[in-house]
Amino acid sequence: MKIVSVVLCLSGLSTAVNAETFSAQVIAVIDGDTVMVVHADKKATIRLAGIDAPEKLQDFGPASRDSLSAMVMRKEVRVTTKTVDDYGRVVAILEVGRVNVNEEQLRRGMAWEYSNYHSDKALIALQAEAQRARRGLWAGASAMPPWEFRKTHAPTREALAQITGCGSKHYCSQMVSCEEAKYYLTQCKVKTLDKDGDGVPCESLCIAGRK
Repeated sequence: MKIVSVVLCLSGLSTAVNAETFSAQVIAVIDGDTVMVVHADKKATIRLAGIDAPEKLQDFGPASRDSLSAMVMRKEVRVTTKTVDDYGRVVAILEVGRVNVNEEQLRRGMAWEYSNYHSDKALIALQAEAQRARRGLWAGASAMPPWEFRKTHAPTREALAQITGCGSKHYCSQMVSCEEAKYYLTQCKVKTLDKDGDGVPCESLCIAGRK
């Protein structure tokens, strides 16, 4: 087996893990394609390779997250690394027993295949199968790809600069972008967005990042 050196961002520290595959326990499911795991007593954010799940505020966003959570939450998973993305997340394939979790999310109609980042015809075929069967998000007539949703729903710096009041947002679940979370932390002093006091609000947005 070829050994690949993959850099994991674990609790703010860069640690080299010299392995192509490793076992880990899932401790959090951020959305339908991103989880947090514990490996070697360190935390790591894992982005499922080849798929893109609906955002939390989209239709089927919560359902996609619940689908992934039912498969992996608090379970031992096998992680096969592919790369590290711009946000420091390990892009990988997850397996639980004999189930390829990435593929299963597509099969259930809980994610899009992400052709810009893979050349796997099997993933394309799984999405086509889910579309024909009208499973999950394909049951509706106008499912919006998450990359299109992010373009129109993430506040710009200019829009945030025009905010004159802080409103009533106090939790990360109410934020739609890291930019918004940072604004509420620094300008509105909403400390609930930075529970560990490290100056980084809403780790699922600002460390795990958006896709």
